Amino acid sequence: METGDGTVHFRFKLNGISYTLPQLRELAYNLVKEGSSFEKSIGNFLADWLNEKPTISVSTSGSTGTPKNILLQKGQMANSALATGNYFDLKVGNTALLCLPADYIAGKMMLVRAMVLGLELDYVEPSSNPLAELSKTYDFAAMVPLQLENSLEKIENIKTLIVGGAALSRKLHEKIQKKRTAVFETYGMTETITHIAVKRINGLPSSGSRSFKAISNVSFSIDDRDCLVITAPHISNKPVITNDIVDMVSETEFEWLGRIDNVINSGGVKLFPEQIEAKLISFLNHRFFVAGLPNEILGEKLVLVVEGDMKTDELLQLLKESDALKGFEIPKNVYKVSKFIETETGKIHRKKSLGLVKF
Repeated sequence: METGDGTVHFRFKLNGISYTLPQLRELAYNLVKEGSSFEKSIGNFLADWLNEKPTISVSTSGSTGTPKNILLQKGQMANSALATGNYFDLKVGNTALLCLPADYIAGKMMLVRAMVLGLELDYVEPSSNPLAELSKTYDFAAMVPLQLENSLEKIENIKTLIVGGAALSRKLHEKIQKKRTAVFETYGMTETITHIAVKRINGLPSSGSRSFKAISNVSFSIDDRDCLVITAPHISNKPVITNDIVDMVSETEFEWLGRIDNVINSGGVKLFPEQIEAKLISFLNHRFFVAGLPNEILGEKLVLVVEGDMKTDELLQLLKESDALKGFEIPKNVYKVSKFIETETGKIHRKKSLGLVKF
């Protein structure tokens, strides 16, 4: 079944029910009119998918800049769904769970995959513990790290799980190693119609891979900034230039180092906040991030910003005495703020939160 460029497989089911196109349009209308807040988002997307327009307007998360709306081709969204289905060997009739909000691309694409591939998709209200009330098992699902953290007791009810939206902490990485669920960290963005590369992070002899591997029909290169350039003709008419600094392994594999926006140049040494934060996670139960502040001698000095109330002097001394951090990786100062500023998707807005620090 097709409408516009929005394909709907005849075996697609939503919460256990099959729909004809007229019935699916009616469902979309009813969800928008009478559904809860998260159901309205699902209804709005279904209505957009089923109309005659070849494109859909999608909002970016705003985690690395001002949120903006971009137009995506429905045909390219369907191609992305097919590539995911091929990589993870998803079959018609497989079960899937939508527990992400349909306001953003990750949630929208779970709906598209189900409609294009003929999956049986159940949806639940997005929450920090989406499996709490569920006993059913699923072949495929997508979560953010917080949801995975809170779902560990039931995570084996999902056969294959993709995780994105934020980096996994070292502690969470360790907790999933013996789980039967195949867990994959994803790399992608709204402009690439969610993930274009994945890496298995549990169940492997080496406790997971450090590098991301391309899914079908995707290749990589780097520009003169050492930032990743993505070539994916099935989802983008031109190469996608990113602000992510990477180490290239091959044309289809890379190791992610961090965002060029966040790189700190301290005394001529490039520091990647994301890598330092991965080392700091074992020291802190509070949310935190590291950043660079102007310094006459170093150019920029590394500082640690922590959310909540804690003894910053004691923490700084602990970090100085630890073997986990080396040289320039040790923050020069530790600051605290009562509450971080967040993006619409709940990520820490580093720049605005840094502005809350009282120096």
